[in-house]
Amino acid sequence: MTATAQETEVVLKVSGLEAGYERPGRYGFGRRRVPVVAGIDLAVRAGRTLGIVGESGCGKSTLARAIVGLRPAFAGSIEFAGADLASVPARRRRRMSRDLQMVFQDPYTSLNPRMTVAAVIAEGWRVHPGIVPRDQEDAEVARLLGLVGLRAEHGARHLHELSGGQCQRVSIARALAPRPKLIVCDEAVSALDVSIRAQILNLLGDLQSELGVAYLFISHDLDVVRHIAHDVAVMYLGTIVEHGPAADVFGDPQHPYTRALLSAAPSVRDRPDDGVQEIVLRGEVPSPTAPPTGCRFRTRCYMAAEVCERKVPEPVPRDGLPQSVACHFADSAGTTAPG
Repeated sequence: MTATAQETEVVLKVSGLEAGYERPGRYGFGRRRVPVVAGIDLAVRAGRTLGIVGESGCGKSTLARAIVGLRPAFAGSIEFAGADLASVPARRRRRMSRDLQMVFQDPYTSLNPRMTVAAVIAEGWRVHPGIVPRDQEDAEVARLLGLVGLRAEHGARHLHELSGGQCQRVSIARALAPRPKLIVCDEAVSALDVSIRAQILNLLGDLQSELGVAYLFISHDLDVVRHIAHDVAVMYLGTIVEHGPAADVFGDPQHPYTRALLSAAPSVRDRPDDGVQEIVLRGEVPSPTAPPTGCRFRTRCYMAAEVCERKVPEPVPRDGLPQSVACHFADSAGTTAPG
């Protein structure tokens, strides 16, 4: 598919991002930084979806929260709307949040249960006045509810009167209300039933086609990411190990970690009966506070060698393609079986 002029515009560019959380220092004095995300580089283009995949604990949610300002950025830059979100003053960042919204995994904890659905959706217009005139708010709420597949009368209800899928639709309507350029979806469908999940994914795709909004879509479910994403970044222990068009990453993975993930989820392969051997990763994911030297994946990798311990692999484009791989043995990752 040929990219349109809009799809070539980069709406979010993350460079060298290090992020995590802070905890009290020794004996309660000062604050100590606990890094979770280390040196992330990525870009999201207008009207497209970048999927972030990886095991639980790899730093996906920390990355999402750092981008929207809910986690501190220790180093690097987050370029959005002509500014570096990692360093802009809080007041300006709040104004910029109109163009950068987020849909969380659990709508029951991210939405105010005391407010009606209509008030939840209109809340963004209180924070960013001038988007919708007061006398047109009811009509706009009804329009947004219609966009996400709900009826206008749902606006008078509270969250406890809705199903989980309906609440997540309200979350999406709330995120759309300020008319953003980018929506960060953090495991936005993982808690839903399979049938409802499919409806939400189709809804997000329809909204992208109609409104041109871009998504940063985070999920541990490879099937979901393959369904919705144009591009994919694979994360392991706070770093991106493989990145490229979804068709290339899923169709011909080069990093041993990517191959292990795909072998454990045969439904995402083009031919589930292609005889690909399942790769079982040994050991546990190391702590992000004390990562292995060199390649962070080496302690679980079936291809690890001495060079992996002493040298950090740099992302290398694959044969001139937009797919990049951070592995010393990327060219042979697809042909070497686990030992």
